[in-house]
Amino acid sequence: MLRTCRALCSQAGPSTGGWQALNFDGGAFHLKGTGELTRALLVLRLCAWPPLVTHGLALQAWSQRLLGSRLSGALLRASVYGQFVAGETAEEVRGCVRQLQALGLRPLLAVPTEEEPDSAVKTGEAWYEENLSAMLRCVDLSRGLLETPGPTGNILMQLKVTALTSTRLCKELTTWIRRPGASLELSPERLAEAMDSGQDLQVSCLNAEQNRHLQASLGRLHRVVQDTHERLRLAAEAADRAGLAFGVKLVRGAYLDKERAMARHQGTEDPTQPDYEATNQSYSRCLELMLTHVSHRGPMCHLMVASHNEESVRQATKRMWELGIPLDGPVCFGQLLGMCDHVSLALGQAGYAVYKSIPYGSLEEVIPYLIRRAQENRSVLHGARREQKLLSQELRRRLLGRGLRVPH
Repeated sequence: MLRTCRALCSQAGPSTGGWQALNFDGGAFHLKGTGELTRALLVLRLCAWPPLVTHGLALQAWSQRLLGSRLSGALLRASVYGQFVAGETAEEVRGCVRQLQALGLRPLLAVPTEEEPDSAVKTGEAWYEENLSAMLRCVDLSRGLLETPGPTGNILMQLKVTALTSTRLCKELTTWIRRPGASLELSPERLAEAMDSGQDLQVSCLNAEQNRHLQASLGRLHRVVQDTHERLRLAAEAADRAGLAFGVKLVRGAYLDKERAMARHQGTEDPTQPDYEATNQSYSRCLELMLTHVSHRGPMCHLMVASHNEESVRQATKRMWELGIPLDGPVCFGQLLGMCDHVSLALGQAGYAVYKSIPYGSLEEVIPYLIRRAQENRSVLHGARREQKLLSQELRRRLLGRGLRVPH
């Protein structure tokens, strides 16, 4: 992820001292209380149960009918919501952020928005405008967190473009821009000018309704980023001097079922990797490529290693040392709140920049969001068995009094 607000430089060549691999053996769990560890173990085991993930929304509705909204909500807050969500109010989010900072971690605020392509309610302009309002509130919340006393560091937020404009429009424009001569009509300069001036933008490949939607979408994007005018100005000046800025959030991908079903429906070639091992090899090659770019281009190239895979994280940290990339420089790591803490805590305590994606909002807003993310990340949840084992070991040590660690 590009973070142009900080002028960080990396020098080529390995750092002084020998390479020491990080241990992801759960040793950093001593930073957490017994109650937190117990909840994490129970929730991760529940989420690894396929029927719960597959029928999550139906089970939630059934729970509300059987137990009532208050009791059902209390159970969710004590379990899934409490594990994966920062809270509902600004003060609850601030409390979560302070806890993360105390553990050497950083917040990546996530607005829980869900698009339903077949829903007229959740694809109309009013829905996109409401998403815009939610994102602007997130910007205000981020600004408030920066003003909070303590070692705040960088505060990032996730902006989902398809919460401001339809996926159908994105696909239309992507298809069109690949055609000869279309790049001028959809050039970044022309789009940026339309965003800044608000002038009418007509694209020949779109009908009248789509052009109106494009215009409204550009307006929404402009309203989100204009709080960041000074940062954008500095970034644009740097880009003019150096040519091009490049930032990547490197993920393994979580849409195998959807991509394969779409390929079958359209009669096209399956765009996904054939198996998990091939995915790992591809991720490793891409990671090596990006780290090499970062080492050569410094502040003009930024990378977020978004992975729960221990081997990928080890590869990244080792190559950062070999290439002389600073721990708190243009490379950071990203993981989900409530998951992969044995890796996140080890990285944070070692001085790496680690961001935890923290959704926030009411139960009604967040639970459907979490269930859909779980359905898209089945392999991640299924692969959390090692984390469950480490949690069990730490809890046994505490209960049996052997090697007892006192939480800070």
